[in-house]
Amino acid sequence: MIGVRRSSVEVVRCCFVVLLALVCFRSAAAAGLQKPPTNEDCLACHGDASLTKDVGGKSVSLQVEASHYKKSIHGGILSCVDCHKGTKAELHAVTPAKSKCSDCHADEQAAWERSDHARARRAGEQQAAGCEDCHGGVHEILPASDPGSAVSHAKIPNTCGRCHGQKFVMEATGRSAGPFVSYQEGVHGKAVAAGKDGAAVCTDCHSAHDILTGNDSKSPIFKFNVPQTCGKCHQKVLADYTNSIHGQALARGNGETPVCTDCHGIHSIKNHLDPSSSVSAANLAGTTCAKCHEGVRLSDEFNMQRHPVSTYLDSYHGLASQSGSSVVANCASCHGVHDILPSSDPRSKINPAHLAETCGACHPGVSQKFVQTRVHVDTALTGHDTSGKVVGWIRRIYLILIFLVIGGMVAHNLALWIAKALAKRKVRGAVVVRMTKAQRMQHLALLVSFIVLVISGFALKYPHTWFAGAVGLSEHLRSLVHRIAGVVMIAAGVYHIGYALLTPQGRRLVLDLLPGPKDLMAVWETFAYWTGLSTKRPQQGRFTYGEKAEYWALIWGGVLMGLTGVMMWAKVSVGNELARWWVDAATAVHFYEAILATLAIVVWHLYQVILDPDVYPMNWAWWDGKMSREHYEEEHPLDTRTLEAGNEEKE
Repeated sequence: MIGVRRSSVEVVRCCFVVLLALVCFRSAAAAGLQKPPTNEDCLACHGDASLTKDVGGKSVSLQVEASHYKKSIHGGILSCVDCHKGTKAELHAVTPAKSKCSDCHADEQAAWERSDHARARRAGEQQAAGCEDCHGGVHEILPASDPGSAVSHAKIPNTCGRCHGQKFVMEATGRSAGPFVSYQEGVHGKAVAAGKDGAAVCTDCHSAHDILTGNDSKSPIFKFNVPQTCGKCHQKVLADYTNSIHGQALARGNGETPVCTDCHGIHSIKNHLDPSSSVSAANLAGTTCAKCHEGVRLSDEFNMQRHPVSTYLDSYHGLASQSGSSVVANCASCHGVHDILPSSDPRSKINPAHLAETCGACHPGVSQKFVQTRVHVDTALTGHDTSGKVVGWIRRIYLILIFLVIGGMVAHNLALWIAKALAKRKVRGAVVVRMTKAQRMQHLALLVSFIVLVISGFALKYPHTWFAGAVGLSEHLRSLVHRIAGVVMIAAGVYHIGYALLTPQGRRLVLDLLPGPKDLMAVWETFAYWTGLSTKRPQQGRFTYGEKAEYWALIWGGVLMGLTGVMMWAKVSVGNELARWWVDAATAVHFYEAILATLAIVVWHLYQVILDPDVYPMNWAWWDGKMSREHYEEEHPLDTRTLEAGNEEKE
């Protein structure tokens, strides 16, 4: 009995163990503790060319995905489930969670979270770059050392350019694609395109993951960090710059001092031998150094000489440089390139102890006595040394001498010209009336207002020129004078319209000024006669083809200048009623029409009334309305009405 009872207990005990094992196994399965699928399990489907999935609206074979994974840097290190966590034995019973690069690359993820790209994504710009955007996707990631990798050194510009080189993509975020285009055209971009491994790419300056904007003090392109960033490649230049006056000022926290990008540019950096480079010999003084050293702010703040650039440009060196000389000294020739130091520093190239050596580089044999003279001599400003005082006195004496001598010549010749012109006018014989009194008054109003408009207008347009200085007056008074003259011209135009419509003389004037087919023939006849191609003198009526063209050009220009002038005067009202570009268009038309009208008067009209040998020294019809009958018969033989009236025609 005892044996039977013991065997029964053992049977029950075995059944309990089996039952417990089954329960534990089912519990473990329910808890997901079974062995996860292997790569072979995954690739059984994902390596099947017949299976596809939708990617961006396109059907992509799963075999391609598997092929990319096998070739990637992860293919020999990680299995599918290392990234696609949560995959069960029952394949896709639960959708696997999206892979997270941060599980393995926590430091890189943390750096990216600090970047401008991450901030943009948090602000809602989902097109901002993430891991897969730069590294080439999800499965096809290759190491940076692989030439085919999207983040290999040579491929970095193209990778960044997929976003930063697209005009519309960047404009949608309020940015510009210009920097990327400039980089491609710069010395670094061209070097990379030529296959040079050492040339800087985007990540060399902006870093790889924690890319920050230039106004962030932690950014490698923050102004105070730029020298160190460039110095990673240009170590010798960094050493020279750090010891220079510019580098010392930067170390003291002076944000006004220039760094590499201020002189060389940011992305569009070019070789100094390139004529378009900001540091080429031709552009160095007038463009690059002048940005800081020509203004009064720097000279007032640091007690430096004023206008060193303009005094250089006025010197022999500057004039030769502007004429295209490639060997003449420029700023860098004397002051150094990156190792610029003040003249008080014993190491400076322009320290008195080194001047003979510096100048001797171009002028062999110079002595200490030669180099004691000032280099930047400003004849408009007197210095306190002997050279400055001598030049200052020479300037004063010559200004007085020029005023007296040239002024006396002008007065002498003007007096003789007036006397001879009046004498010639007295002996001109029989006359005919060319312009009535009403016409002369209109012409005088037009003459005076036009001259005032030209002088005041160009003085307003170019306030810093000698021309504006000669005119004098403040900007407000120039504007006031210009507008008054404009009103006078418009009033004269309105009066002329009434005169032409309401008076017999006005209507006849307009009818006689109408162009016709005969005027076209007269152009050829005049040219042929005065060039000896024909012996037939051109026959013209009361007005020549040139006078008719000038009259209608005056009408057209007067209307255009008056209309655009009023639009500029009332720009607020015009801008409120019309699009703002109408005011800009009116300003452009007003300016260029003014140039056209001024040149036409100088080149054409002044010749007709002064320089033409037949009327020299002047056609006096504008003053008294009369012309020599003999001259009138030569110029206007078909105007029988005026010739018959002769001197009896009433004004």
